[in-house]
Amino acid sequence: MIKFSQDNIGLSMHDLLRELFPICRSITGNGLHETLDIIGREIGGLEQTEVSSGTKVFDWEVPNEWNLNEAYLIDPNG
Repeated sequence: MIKFSQDNIGLSMHDLLRELFPICRSITGNGLHETLDIIGREIGGLEQTEVSSGTKVFDWEVPNEWNLNEAYLIDPNG
């Protein structure tokens, strides 16, 4: 847990963002779970509830979970 105080708030927030930035997130998937775990560690008392893919929520349907395993950058100029 990062210790936040008036003396180190800027540095503490920077450390937290450095930890969160590289996580690959989508609305579903491992990156979201990891992000919520880190935020929960910092604020305490965060309760997570999982909802199955395909569940209707108002006018929306919970999408399938997906996780990025590999990616490539391709130069469009060859």
